[in-house]
Amino acid sequence: MKVTLRILLVVAVVLLVYMCYASLMIPVKFQEEQKLREKAIIARLIDIRKTQIEYKNIHKEHAANFDLLAKFLEEEKLPFLVKEGVLTDEQLEAGMTEQEAVKKGIIKRDTLWVLAKDTLFGKDFNSVDLRNVPGTNVQFNMDTATIISGSGYVIKVFEAGVKYDDYLGDLNKQELFNLNEVAIKQNKYPGLRVGSLTEINNNAGNWENL
Repeated sequence: MKVTLRILLVVAVVLLVYMCYASLMIPVKFQEEQKLREKAIIARLIDIRKTQIEYKNIHKEHAANFDLLAKFLEEEKLPFLVKEGVLTDEQLEAGMTEQEAVKKGIIKRDTLWVLAKDTLFGKDFNSVDLRNVPGTNVQFNMDTATIISGSGYVIKVFEAGVKYDDYLGDLNKQELFNLNEVAIKQNKYPGLRVGSLTEINNNAGNWENL
């Protein structure tokens, strides 16, 4: 009888230790998976920002949707500077400028017009996939706006983002709730976002402000 009680006690202690360990590991595993997913999402948001910046350089405003961004990447061209030759140390010391060297035919500088996709990302880049949040079945939310700066300038802005619920919704519900609560209390976007429709932030990502 005593042996049985001892065995049961040992089993209970082991079970209790396991339950405590498992409980402590929940937030750790949540954060590890969050970081893994956010790494891919941040990379995609950076691609969106890069495309929007070039789109605005050409059209003087940001693309209102991903169809316009994909069309821009697949159909429009950007200037690409081809360089042949460089100034020698002796030429630089003599005060020769690159412009002078081009005029004299010492070096060559030609501008080619290349598809935006090829210039920014390479020929194999999937322009349509730009809208999709990596690892999920959802798409980024994106919108544009015009706001007035404190000095009275009209500024064109855009915002693209995805919320925690959309890319962490299959993980621990309590940890997800805690994450959202922190964002709400700090008046921050509950997820990952680049740009802003309400403030001039130079197209910064909210992960860059942490």
